Amino acid sequence: MFACVVAPPAAAQVRPGIEVLVSDSIGLVTGKRLALLTNQSGVDRLGRRDVDLLRGTPGVRLMAILSPEHGLRGTEDRPGLPDAVDSATGLPIYSLYGGTSLPAIAALDSVDIVLIDLQDVGARYYSYPVTAVLLMQEAARRGKPVVVLDRPNPIGGVAVQGNVGTARALERVGDFLPIPMRHGMTLGELARFANDVLGIHARLTVVPAAGWRRAMFYDDTGLPWVRPSPNLPTPESAMHYAGTCLFEGTNLSVGRGTTFAFQVVGAPWLDTGAVLSRLRIWGPWAQGALTGVEVSGVAFTPRAPTDGKYENVVVRGIRLRVTDRRRYDPTRAAILMLGAIRASQPDSLRFDGTRFDRLAAGSELRRAILAGRVGEAVWRVWEGRLARFQRLRAKYLLY
Repeated sequence: MFACVVAPPAAAQVRPGIEVLVSDSIGLVTGKRLALLTNQSGVDRLGRRDVDLLRGTPGVRLMAILSPEHGLRGTEDRPGLPDAVDSATGLPIYSLYGGTSLPAIAALDSVDIVLIDLQDVGARYYSYPVTAVLLMQEAARRGKPVVVLDRPNPIGGVAVQGNVGTARALERVGDFLPIPMRHGMTLGELARFANDVLGIHARLTVVPAAGWRRAMFYDDTGLPWVRPSPNLPTPESAMHYAGTCLFEGTNLSVGRGTTFAFQVVGAPWLDTGAVLSRLRIWGPWAQGALTGVEVSGVAFTPRAPTDGKYENVVVRGIRLRVTDRRRYDPTRAAILMLGAIRASQPDSLRFDGTRFDRLAAGSELRRAILAGRVGEAVWRVWEGRLARFQRLRAKYLLY
């Protein structure tokens, strides 16, 4: 059932929140009727599902499953997923990505506690934290307490990078939290942040991931890697995603339909030699934007890409490989690449303005790239809001 689980490189040190709940904090849910928001990432160190662990725990009654984008098994990559039934347990699955709307899920009235266990990836663009926060809003409206079973941030909890989004009410899964491109927080910490900053006021409890420390990356945890979504096959893809996801708003591929999605950007028209040459010239000037990462030319052919870009077409691209993850800033690297492509091939690069601006939290970044302003001209604008976010987030950190 869990073919996407990769064996851990060492004996596990970190226990995810589900294990801490079952072994140390089961009193939180004993005698309670539960709804659980989860997917394939909601497993313990042995790959056992939260659904099965909870159903096998005396005194716990799991009544309903809720699923985020990509569905309960994490294999779907299309909009509008319908409600379903879990074949192993017969429990109803309410899809929060195209099924019954949250206000219309009557099953939430019959539960005592809402549980949330999802693996986030550390980037603003990811939909799981917003799905969790929307469920928190609905739970607060119905007077139901929320328990988040926390998991590590796979790209670490120290670095905070990129521009910061603006605060506004969340209404749908496509919205974003008011956080930087790389936020350095866990899902539980984001829930605490949103509960306060967005004025949700849910009765929130976070069960921490025992043994996790902020400086850890995913392969430091000893936990098996479970693809959090179809196009994040490895922790390396997650490291680049905080930057290369911006290219989803352009006419370049991010490698969907390959085994290295988000580790590459490219298009059939891309002149990789010209772009790489410019990147090497610009690298030192752009205040270390390529520190900790190696860039090289590559050719790839997307097979059944879910973004529809260049299917079965040979694509010329740029491959990114992390060489020093503690110094690497994927947000700066991505913007430097966008600037280099724009400078080298101004008539070829195209933006989907609406989509890019949504990812970039406004039009400012796109306008800067089109005007040839990259490097310090961009980073300097970010600094004040990043510093304010760093101060604000400190009160919500758990580790």
